[in-house]
Amino acid sequence: MIFPISLSGLRPVISNLKKKYEMILSRETAMARAVALATIKPRPFSVWEVLIPIIFIFGYMRSKETREVFTQNVLFTKKMAMQAAFDMLKKDQTRESVMERIRSKTREMIATIPGGIYSEEIRQQQLKEIELLVDHYCRLLNSEGDDYDSLVFNAYQTPQRLTDFFERLQKAEENVGRA
Repeated sequence: MIFPISLSGLRPVISNLKKKYEMILSRETAMARAVALATIKPRPFSVWEVLIPIIFIFGYMRSKETREVFTQNVLFTKKMAMQAAFDMLKKDQTRESVMERIRSKTREMIATIPGGIYSEEIRQQQLKEIELLVDHYCRLLNSEGDDYDSLVFNAYQTPQRLTDFFERLQKAEENVGRA
């Protein structure tokens, strides 16, 4: 079997869609965890935590769980968009069919999440963010490269194009936050 060689000449170019998907998901997860760690600061130890280690362990586990919930919330729209992009490219599904699946899933969530925390206004803003992310992930999954950075470089070609995307994404995320 012949593999196309990367610019470095050392590793084969990743052409398998599933490998690219896993690479992108791994990077997104690492970024979400970094944001969670920076956002949710550990609180100082109490005297009781020092004297009674089990209290320290429970506090640590609670803090870790809080960060993991935060991470999953950050990844929520990204995972849906990545799966949609993957399905469009690998399973030949249309953009409209994957977006309808996402609209349906998010519509169901409004009814199942108690307390009105997830509203129609938030959902609409998330759908706009997801549409933007679907385009981004399709670009990445269609590009060639042997690592995440080369996928991004080959997908966007210039720093300005990437900056433009991040500015649109930041605005979409801010709109979700405001909603």
